[in-house]
Amino acid sequence: MNTLKFITAGNVDDGKSTLIGRLLYDSNSIHTDQLGVLEKRKSNDSDEIDLSLITDGLRAEREQGITIDVAYKYFSTSKRKFIIADAPGHEQYTRNMITGASNSELIIILIDARKGITSQTKRHASIGSLMGIKKAIVAVNKIDLVDYSEDVFHAIKTDFEALKDQLNYDEIVFVPVSALVGDNIVDKSPRTPWYKGENLLHLLETISIDTNKDLPARFQVQWVIRPKDEQHHDYRGYAGQVLSGTYKVGDSIKVFPSNIESKIIKIERHLEEVDHAVEGENIVIHLENNIDISRGDTIVKISEEPVATNEPKAWICWLDNQSLQPGKTYELQHRFHSVRTKVREIDQQWDINNWNFIPTDEVKLNDIAQVTLKTNQPLFYDLFEKNNKTGNAILIDETTKNTVAAVMFI
Repeated sequence: MNTLKFITAGNVDDGKSTLIGRLLYDSNSIHTDQLGVLEKRKSNDSDEIDLSLITDGLRAEREQGITIDVAYKYFSTSKRKFIIADAPGHEQYTRNMITGASNSELIIILIDARKGITSQTKRHASIGSLMGIKKAIVAVNKIDLVDYSEDVFHAIKTDFEALKDQLNYDEIVFVPVSALVGDNIVDKSPRTPWYKGENLLHLLETISIDTNKDLPARFQVQWVIRPKDEQHHDYRGYAGQVLSGTYKVGDSIKVFPSNIESKIIKIERHLEEVDHAVEGENIVIHLENNIDISRGDTIVKISEEPVATNEPKAWICWLDNQSLQPGKTYELQHRFHSVRTKVREIDQQWDINNWNFIPTDEVKLNDIAQVTLKTNQPLFYDLFEKNNKTGNAILIDETTKNTVAAVMFI
């Protein structure tokens, strides 16, 4: 059973949390004890459960009436497992949406049927596209508040389709829903007989996601294992997770940054020898030669070498209250590999409200910009759009140790 990771996005009060709550509630994915707590929180004048509370993770969020963090929920049906990222709707929390979208395969964009497409709708659609998401479901929510109007639904659909050429989605599906009432969420609604498509859950269960990408083999060393005891006197293994692709015993490999070539002679998984390992598996690799390998070094197949440069170009989403300082030294953390870097040049900024590039000499909180970095030693990575497993990194302020930017190599 495969897993679909998706993110929900929309304006504040468009009903994201209620939509997720409805999905979980109507698919019987809420634990009995949690359901009991929700029953106790029913308002005095209503017998309805407030489904938005299911995704509220912080008391402060409920007090403000908004979601201010990325809340993750997990559920499954007989056809698929799901990981949901509920991103905040406010413009000032763009960084939170970047976080949620970076690992998502599909985006649900909620549009209030009464308001239609807004600047925030465009912003969220743009960010999802920028982060490499290829599948989108546009859920026209609160359709009950416009008397289930077919004309309203098709007008919003037409307006959104006019924007498709500026986005990079492979597939966009439109569905009229009422998260509060439950129309077209888990079951088809008799109140929208004009809608001939599937309900939202069925779309999530059946939409095709390219999970078998022919990605290059990537493995970054997390631990070098050298027990040096009598039983394992000559043991030398390199532990970590297969980030993408497949490794097999006998593969010819190259180690970066040393550029030394070798061959895999043994692969261990759960203390047992195996002949191959695939993406997501935690393994220990043994090589033919005794090579000086350290934490953060990358082992790749000779035929699948990554980009190697000390002047990478990247998209960054700025996460810090203090603006980017060109020329200042930051720490660039690429999974377990760390290098010192400076932002040599701010190339351009992405105006996600108007979908165009603008010149800038300042990058502030939540801004998305294209920059050229200068690292003190070569960096080895893939382009984010081709392999997001190794195409991203973070920038860290060396003084405060704050994470100041999300980085996507281009």
